[in-house]
Amino acid sequence: MTEDLFRADSYLRSCEATVTAVNERGGIVLDRTVFYPTGGGQPGDTGRLRLGDGREIRIVTTVKGDSPTEIVHVPAEGETAPGVGATVTAEIDWEPRHRLMRMHTCLHLLSAVMPYPVTGGQVSDGKGRLDFDLPELETGKEEISEALNRLIAGAHPVTADSISDAELDARPELVKTMSVQPPRGVGRVRLIRVADLDLQPCGGTHVANTAEIGPVEVRKIEKKGRQNRRVTVVFADPSPSA
Repeated sequence: MTEDLFRADSYLRSCEATVTAVNERGGIVLDRTVFYPTGGGQPGDTGRLRLGDGREIRIVTTVKGDSPTEIVHVPAEGETAPGVGATVTAEIDWEPRHRLMRMHTCLHLLSAVMPYPVTGGQVSDGKGRLDFDLPELETGKEEISEALNRLIAGAHPVTADSISDAELDARPELVKTMSVQPPRGVGRVRLIRVADLDLQPCGGTHVANTAEIGPVEVRKIEKKGRQNRRVTVVFADPSPSA
């Protein structure tokens, strides 16, 4: 089991940890981590593990392990994994992670602006997209951009809570995504609330206030099949400091 510190605090950049396993592919498992593993349309974190002797192990991605509670840190090719029991400092690459947090939160707002079933999505560094189940979309890029930026500028708080698996089963309307199911397996499902604008299960990392997202624009709207419309959002200013 890996204690996922990022669930409680997405702003943690580093932590002390102990190596509990190294798998057959060289992936490193820690007892606790600030690294988010690939999932829910969000890529895994990159960063480094610092050892007590000053050596650094570059981490090129982070993935889920064989169990729902195991997180695997994938080292760069040629790196030598530390031994089980070694103490390390796990440190993420903060700037790309913060951009992912901003964009992931933005996509929650996009699903509020466009209240249609979501068939897919992807969070990337500097851009993101949602696919919606609808035959036609009469709203244009400029209108959607304006609506998004109004919500962002409203400085709405973003908070996390949780409900049981059974409670979620009783409230299926909370699940907006048709293709990706909420992370289960530990008895509780994490909910992300954006003020009174949006509430849905999500295991990703988010900013604490919508104002932190910054201005965005809808780059394009594409037709992806008879019943699918893809909306791609980018940062209007991709480089504000965290």
